[in-house]
Amino acid sequence: MIFKLHPQLAKDGIVIGNFEVSKLLMINDAAYPWFVLVPRVPNIKDAYQLSEADHQQVTLESRALCLALMRAFDGEKMNVAALGNMVPQLHIHHIVRYAHDPAWPGPIWGVQELSPMRDTDIAARISTLKMAFKGMSITPEY
Repeated sequence: MIFKLHPQLAKDGIVIGNFEVSKLLMINDAAYPWFVLVPRVPNIKDAYQLSEADHQQVTLESRALCLALMRAFDGEKMNVAALGNMVPQLHIHHIVRYAHDPAWPGPIWGVQELSPMRDTDIAARISTLKMAFKGMSITPEY
């Protein structure tokens, strides 16, 4: 089987690059620095279905992404979640949260529609994240 990104993730996300196992997406929403890791393994719905080696690597990729996001966006809290109720493909949300964000302190889902960013804001957010990965041992390929 060949890995294929779920259509909803392709619609809402912008592909940034690839880690060893996971594809890195940025959700096009001005309200939050919101990124998603999608393990490039076909037909996986939940993390326990990954091989032990892939599971360990995805955990390392998630940790590296969390560190880079907090360096880049100086949030108050990092939310990490793999829900999968609406999109069954395993994907792990990484959302930088602030006390002033629209959903604080609750979850972001269902609070408001996605607020698409302008191209210049997309480029700036991606550039900021790329800079935060500099010097780290686990980084995506762009």
